[in-house]
Amino acid sequence: MNQYNYMTFKSVSYAMKVEAELKKNDIQYKVIPVPRSISSSCGLCVRFFKDDMDKLKLIIEKNGLVYEKIYMDTATC
Repeated sequence: MNQYNYMTFKSVSYAMKVEAELKKNDIQYKVIPVPRSISSSCGLCVRFFKDDMDKLKLIIEKNGLVYEKIYMDTATC
């Protein structure tokens, strides 16, 4: 079983920019509504496998993208 992490953003447009870059790379991800356990506000986040975190951060840094926070899921999915 894999563990997921969640990357949140200050706006939907930031999430869409990150998604556009992830489509070009070999990372499995899914853009989903922010889980209630993370925040009660509306918005999107990127759910990705815990093992891909370093790769994802490198892509974000390389492309000058912005994210708010990464939440680590303690439950297995």
